[in-house]
Amino acid sequence: MGALRAVDGASVQPSRRATARPYRSLRKAITSIIAKVIAYLLISITAITMIFPFYWMVSSSLKTEVEIFLVPPKWLPIPPQWNNYVYVFQQVNFGRYTYNSLKLGVLWTLGVILSSSWAAYGFARVRFWGRDTLFIITLAAMMIPGQVTMIPMFLLMNKIGWVNTHYPLWVPAWFGSAFGIFLMRQYFLTIPQELCDSAKIDGCTHFGIFWRIMMPLSKPALASLALLSFMGSWNNLLGPVIYLYDESLFTLPLGLTRFSGMYVTYWAYTMAGATITVIPILIVFIFTQQYFVRGVVLSGLKG
Repeated sequence: MGALRAVDGASVQPSRRATARPYRSLRKAITSIIAKVIAYLLISITAITMIFPFYWMVSSSLKTEVEIFLVPPKWLPIPPQWNNYVYVFQQVNFGRYTYNSLKLGVLWTLGVILSSSWAAYGFARVRFWGRDTLFIITLAAMMIPGQVTMIPMFLLMNKIGWVNTHYPLWVPAWFGSAFGIFLMRQYFLTIPQELCDSAKIDGCTHFGIFWRIMMPLSKPALASLALLSFMGSWNNLLGPVIYLYDESLFTLPLGLTRFSGMYVTYWAYTMAGATITVIPILIVFIFTQQYFVRGVVLSGLKG
């Protein structure tokens, strides 16, 4: 009898386990599906929150002044007011402003890339006394608000006669950027040291290693830094407001202030000009987004 009970118990135990396994797998599958649904829902809400201001800008650029402030809001510009864009091009010298913005953006970006990457190479690959302390001081410069240095920089530029010129808006970039140095240093640290050692054995100097090895291997980080620097220069309003007063030197953000007066702001024209201003940045980002994401991830998480 005992042997029979043992045999019956042994036969019942596996059957219970066999029936419990499908329920466990089903529970895991349901939990995974729920987690994915919640994650995608949160991502969608975040995306809508980010896209809505851009949509409202484009929509408002095709409305009249009255339609922009309607309550409840008018979501679709029907009929679209394309004459807002015509008026903007007629009243504002967008061609000259665009040239000035491109000129300053290119010069600023080149300066940040060359100076920051060279300094970052020194912090990443060159051993010298006080290197880490100097790097910490460089990072500490990122914590200083721009409002603190605004007046001293203006006094300096005025002393050397650079006010109402483009020099204050691109020359400082050629002396390095704290953020650019940090970004490039972090990426340089991900490149194997053996490559640099092999180049030294072959008689390559530090500049040769930097230019022939480190820079070609750092295209994602360079693309990220270039995009961020160009966007910062392109959207810069405070700098041109401080240093420029000749209209022929105005940039696009400063040119848009032509539609804002002391008592009234023409929002439809302002939104139309802002939409035109965003288009070049949007095109550049579409073509460089893969390098941008890769460069930021590798530079920010490693090193």
